[in-house]
Amino acid sequence: MSHYRIRINFPEDKITEPIIYQLGREFNVVTNVRRADVREKTGWVELELEGDSAEIEKAVESLRAKGVKVEPIERNIIE
Repeated sequence: MSHYRIRINFPEDKITEPIIYQLGREFNVVTNVRRADVREKTGWVELELEGDSAEIEKAVESLRAKGVKVEPIERNIIE
C-alpha cells in the first residue's frame, strides 16, 4: 500500500466541481484532506492518496487531465 501526498491548486473554473469525491469513486484510492484553503474563486488542498501505486498514478493523471494543477509533497510515506 502506497501513500502519496499532493497539493492541488484549483483554477477558478474548477473550484465548484467535486473533484476529490470523484477520485474516490473513479479509482481505488482513499483520499484524505490534510490541509485546505478554498475560497469563492480559487483554492488549494493538500491531499493524501492511499492505494496501489498504479491506481494512485491514474488518479493523479486524471486530476491533471481535468485541468487541476498537481504538485507532489511526499512520496511513498509509511506512517
